Amino acid sequence: MDRIITQKLEAWKESKTRKPLILLGARQVGKTWIMKDFGKNHYRNVAYVNCDEQPLAKSMFEADYNIPRILLIVQAITGVLVEPANTLLIFDEIQEAPRGLHCLKYFCENAPEYHVMAAGSLLGVALGHKESYPVGKVNMLRLHPMNFEEFLLALGEKQMYNILKSGDKGLQSIMKPKFIELLRQYYFVGGMPEVVRSYVENRDLKEVRGLQNDIIESYRRDISKHATKSEAVRINQVLDSIPSQLAKENKKFIYGVIKEGARAAQYELAIQWLVDAGIVYKVPRVSTMKMPLKAYEDLGAFKLFLLDCGLLGLMEDTPAAQVIASDNAFTEYKGAFTEQYVHQQLASAGIKAYYWSNAKTSAEIDFVIQHENRVIPVEVKAEENVRAKSMAEYIKNNPELHLKGLRISMKDYIDQGWMENIPLYAITLPGQS
Repeated sequence: MDRIITQKLEAWKESKTRKPLILLGARQVGKTWIMKDFGKNHYRNVAYVNCDEQPLAKSMFEADYNIPRILLIVQAITGVLVEPANTLLIFDEIQEAPRGLHCLKYFCENAPEYHVMAAGSLLGVALGHKESYPVGKVNMLRLHPMNFEEFLLALGEKQMYNILKSGDKGLQSIMKPKFIELLRQYYFVGGMPEVVRSYVENRDLKEVRGLQNDIIESYRRDISKHATKSEAVRINQVLDSIPSQLAKENKKFIYGVIKEGARAAQYELAIQWLVDAGIVYKVPRVSTMKMPLKAYEDLGAFKLFLLDCGLLGLMEDTPAAQVIASDNAFTEYKGAFTEQYVHQQLASAGIKAYYWSNAKTSAEIDFVIQHENRVIPVEVKAEENVRAKSMAEYIKNNPELHLKGLRISMKDYIDQGWMENIPLYAITLPGQS
């Protein structure tokens, strides 16, 4: 299956300042597959080492950081002679090998001619727990679930993909019914590669839900394995609360939704564990829409989104008929799915999202993003009948900020001067084709 990240991997391979690459992302977003596939298509050989499954690999970094010795062990494990430039060396689940991450520093400093990738399903958790990290000695990329465009390619809808990428808004409008049909399917299936592959091959919706359930259960096993018993309980409680959090009109994360009397101090570490594992994304509130947005972040208010809309549908137990076939699919579940989907598209593009709200007036703007030299307020609507009252008032009341809004809805493209509207199925940002 075509993945957009391949273009970034190609740029990494050809870079004159290339360093060992760490690939971050949740379990089952396709990290192992993309590394092996990239190696197969861009190198003469691939030396793949799973540091969790290979007993010898777990101890290969403990004695010292002697690169020739390590490469000899890799050859013994894989049967592949690692050659500079001709071999892609992959260390998978590298967090399971003591000192494995730190060893990447020595590949960077002492053996830069070797092409090295590393990944791990809980690598983010390891880094978050102060695992020795080779600061400045590695490149990093994050892999997300397949976005809507990648989903179209997987379905064999190359023509529809090309229409999206062309930016031809008139043609997109003509093909709107087909795009909506495909978007319904994406809402249900989501972007986890194994699930997408199954759907492409079998079109079995029951199998889709079964595979999504397997993924959630694999996350729960990771939680039980790598967190203390008390931590695991709280992590699972946070995870289980996300559908209810997103179903609210105001999607700010409320600790009381987890259980009555819950407090931030009890659950902050649990939330961070899920963020580090790549299972959820944290969208902080900002107090104002000025650059840089990070400087105006309110640490006490945030939203949590799941990494994938298909997994959210599973956790909500959303019936297939309501998403795939119902005329009110987008309005019936707009509270959860629409913002979840939009955030998923933004995250896959590497866009860090925030939101804004005013507690005194209950006004809220769904997302605020920083793109190139602009801050962009973003309103998300599931229907064609739309109003962006909060955004209109904020832009009107803050003329010194020179803001132009973006509304993402089921309406066709329109530029109203103070705001652009783009269709949900054709999410692009200013300057993108």
